[in-house]
Amino acid sequence: MKAPKFETENLLLCPLESIDADQIQATFPQWEIVRYLAANFPWPYPEDGAYQYVNNIALPASEKGTAWHWTIRRKEEPNTIIGMILLTEREDDHRGFWLTPKWQGNGYMTEASTIITDFWFNSLNKKVLRAPKAKMNFASKKISEKAGMRLISTSKKQYIAGEFDTELWEITKEEWNEKFASI
Repeated sequence: MKAPKFETENLLLCPLESIDADQIQATFPQWEIVRYLAANFPWPYPEDGAYQYVNNIALPASEKGTAWHWTIRRKEEPNTIIGMILLTEREDDHRGFWLTPKWQGNGYMTEASTIITDFWFNSLNKKVLRAPKAKMNFASKKISEKAGMRLISTSKKQYIAGEFDTELWEITKEEWNEKFASI
């Protein structure tokens, strides 16, 4: 199943396209965005980093049906990408996202995560969603808590900003549908 376009109260979630690489390259490489990404992520971000990611990693995974990627845009500015959200079949790492710091703290990522998580469970028919995060990434942790996810394990992991405690959060399809039956 291909990634569909979604519209929420404030956002447009558009399936990722090759043309989006230029905007992503201009927006993404900011310390506030990348510091909690896995250490194997290229940093400093190469000049063609977004092009390489979109065209050689994200879109091929989408074509294989093992990942789904969306750009996040505000309805007021539908041509401007303010972040991304993705779903993937990687073990213990099913959802990831980033949002431009200017737009953080407005509930946008909670809004995007809700519709995308519902797609994971009720369109793709997945049984469990797991999301790892640096323990220090309080904003991401808050999104997981609001969604009814629970902490299932901890470990250490290398991030771009160094080694940190890592938490793995989980929610099942049954738990999700009990909490969000009205979506």
